[in-house]
Amino acid sequence: MRLNFRLIQARFVELFLAVLCCSCLPALPVCAQELDKIVAIVNDDVILHTELEDRLRTVKNQLSEQGTEMPPTAVLERQVLDRLILTKLQTQMADETGIRVDDESLNRTISNIAAENKVNLEQFRVILEEDGYNYEKFREDIRGEILISRLRQRQVDNRVTVTDREVDNFLSGQTQQGNASVEFHLRHILLSLPDSPSAQEMADTEKQAADILQQLGEGADFAKLAAAHSDAPQALEGGDLGWRKPDQVPSLFADVVAGMKKGDVSDLIRSAGGIHILKLDEVRDSAKQIITQTHARHILIRTNEVITDADARQRLDQLRIRLEGGDDFAELARSHSADTVSAANGGDLGWTSPGDLVPAFEEVMNSLDPGGLSRPFQTEYGWHLVQVMERREHDSTEDLKRSQARETIRRRKLEEARDAWLRQLRDEAYVEYRLDS
Repeated sequence: MRLNFRLIQARFVELFLAVLCCSCLPALPVCAQELDKIVAIVNDDVILHTELEDRLRTVKNQLSEQGTEMPPTAVLERQVLDRLILTKLQTQMADETGIRVDDESLNRTISNIAAENKVNLEQFRVILEEDGYNYEKFREDIRGEILISRLRQRQVDNRVTVTDREVDNFLSGQTQQGNASVEFHLRHILLSLPDSPSAQEMADTEKQAADILQQLGEGADFAKLAAAHSDAPQALEGGDLGWRKPDQVPSLFADVVAGMKKGDVSDLIRSAGGIHILKLDEVRDSAKQIITQTHARHILIRTNEVITDADARQRLDQLRIRLEGGDDFAELARSHSADTVSAANGGDLGWTSPGDLVPAFEEVMNSLDPGGLSRPFQTEYGWHLVQVMERREHDSTEDLKRSQARETIRRRKLEEARDAWLRQLRDEAYVEYRLDS
């Protein structure tokens, strides 16, 4: 028999402090109310009231910023607590499977977040604290997010693959539908059911779903009802699934959405996971994709223990002088470039589209006219010379369709796989709610 040491300790401390405060200090009759209560037991761990309150404040701020009407407090508490439980379960599994996030990885991630906000790390810390966020707690929250991301990558994401045949079949289906350019903005409510629901659980959920559908038919706000009742991950975002192409709509909903018009609310959709309600907020057509492609070639010098930045730059300056003097770029690339793949082709990178290359390289390349040769510049891969050979306007619609189809299939598979994984994780766990105790 496995002893629940964390739980035993938490309950012992709770009892000890209650006795100490209320028996030994009778002059402070409200002290028991100041204790940090346990609001849920999750396997051999607990969720405390302060954790719930902290997350509730964050969620309320988000809802306020989004302009979403607040659900009743009791409903919101349960929604947030359910999310905390899922987070706790994933953290426990990560710990059991040996996943760790070291300080170096954490610091690098936070530095990237600061850079994205165009401030340095110290300025970022000051901004957080001015907004009422404890920096050390922020660090641990980010550590937790990285931890869960790595766990999902290992347990779910790495197992999801998309084949060329699936892409071909998907595109074929789009062609037959004749609406490949259509995009839907969807909202979703899920009333979840356990894997083997009892007749009473099924009846209660059916009644709740019917009540919600009736309210929607009478003009109730879908986002508000989603935030108040949905068990889906997007509940507190008003059930917003965002813009999706037909191939990006979960297969369970595809036929239903195809028959809906803007503003329509679906009938009840039943699945193994529960009962669903959809709303089609908007419909739009996506435009043809014409992009500017660049045909370029480059020479790369990498730095190492022997070659410094100054050395690399000097070598490229010398090669640039030779190129301006008439030497052949392809020959110099074959002899000097550290990019062995392109060097074999005379430094030729072929036709590249926006986003194919790292931003620092693209920025320099895009500043050159056809025939133009850059000065030495640095990227994360080393030091480069780049020459633009030609440019063209390219209809990338077909390439984009295949890329989007692959991403859509993968996203759909990921959603289904993650939902199934989380349901299994929740069903196999011991969870005791103590929110109302």
